[in-house]
Amino acid sequence: MEAMTHPFIIQTLAALAGNPTLLGVDVILVATILSAVAALAVLTAIYAATTVKDPMAKRVKALNARREQLKAGIVASTNKRKKLNHQNQAADRVRSILSQFRMLQEDQIKVTQEKLMQAGIRSKELAYFIIFARFVLPVVLGLTAVVVVYLVDYFPEWGWIKKYGVTAFTILGAYKAPDIWLKNKISKRSDAIRKGLPDALDLLVICAEAGLTVDAAFNRVSKELGRAYPELGDEFGLTAIELGFLAERRQAFEHLARRVDLEAIRGVVTTMIQTEKYGTPLASALRVLSAEFRNERMMRAEEKAARLPAIMTIPLILFILPVLFIVILGPAACAISDNFINR
Repeated sequence: MEAMTHPFIIQTLAALAGNPTLLGVDVILVATILSAVAALAVLTAIYAATTVKDPMAKRVKALNARREQLKAGIVASTNKRKKLNHQNQAADRVRSILSQFRMLQEDQIKVTQEKLMQAGIRSKELAYFIIFARFVLPVVLGLTAVVVVYLVDYFPEWGWIKKYGVTAFTILGAYKAPDIWLKNKISKRSDAIRKGLPDALDLLVICAEAGLTVDAAFNRVSKELGRAYPELGDEFGLTAIELGFLAERRQAFEHLARRVDLEAIRGVVTTMIQTEKYGTPLASALRVLSAEFRNERMMRAEEKAARLPAIMTIPLILFILPVLFIVILGPAACAISDNFINR
C-alpha cells in the first residue's frame, strides 16, 4: 500500500508544483475549491426549491393543539401528553437549578414568556431555558476565552488591552445573545404582521358587511391570508379559536394585543373592544383603521425614498466618482504625459 501511495503523492505534489501562482497562491487549487463551493450552492438551491413546505401546516397543527387545550385543559392524544410531560420535566430540572442559585423572579419570567409569545413561540417553558442560557453562556464562553487568550496564549502578539477587550466582549455578548435572538425574531415577526394588516382589515370589513360574526370573520381572514402572511394568519386564527371558547371575548382581544408587539394591533384591539361594548358599527371603524394603516405604510415608503439620496452620497463619493474621474481624465492625462515625454 505504501509503495502505491508514495508515487501517487509525489505525482500530485509535482503536478501542483507546476501550476501557476498568484501572490504565492495556487490558482488551479483555488479555482477547484471555488468550483466545489459553487456546485454545493447550486445543489442546495435545487434541494430548497424542490422541497418547499406549506408554511401553514405547522401553524395549523399548533392552533389545533391550542383548541384542544382550551376545550379540556389537557392535550387529547397520549403521544402529545408524553411529549409535554417530557418538556415539563426538562423545564422542572432547569427551574430547580435556577432556584438553587436564586435567579428566578416572577417579573422576569413573565416578561420572557411575553417576549416568546411575541416571537411566535407558544411554549412557556422555554422561558426557563432562556434565563438559564443567560446564566450558562457567559460562564462557558467566558472561561473558554480566558483559557484561549490568557492560559494557552494563542495570540501572543496581542497586548493586554486587546486581550481584555476580547474577553469582556465575549462575556457580554454571551449574556446578551438570548435577548438579541428574541428581539430579532420579534422584530421580523412584527414587520411581517405590519405588512399584511391593511389587507386583513379590508377582508374583515367585507366579512362584517356580509353578516359574519366576529369569530367567523377572524377565522375566514386567517384562512385567506394564511399563505401570503402566515404570521398574521396564525394570530388571527388563534384569536378566532379563543373567541369561540373563552368566557369573555374581551380576553381574546387582549391576548392578541399581548402576543403582537405593534401599536397598530393595539389600535385594532381597542376598536374591537369598543364595538363589542358600545355596539358601534364594526365595518365603518375597521374601514377607517385600514385607511390609516395604508397611509402610514405609504408614509414609511416615502420616508425611505427621501432618505435614499443621503444614504447614496457616501457610495457615490467613494466608488462612482473616482471611476468617472479615471474614465474622463485618464485619456487626457495619458495624452499630456506622452507629449511631455516626446518633447
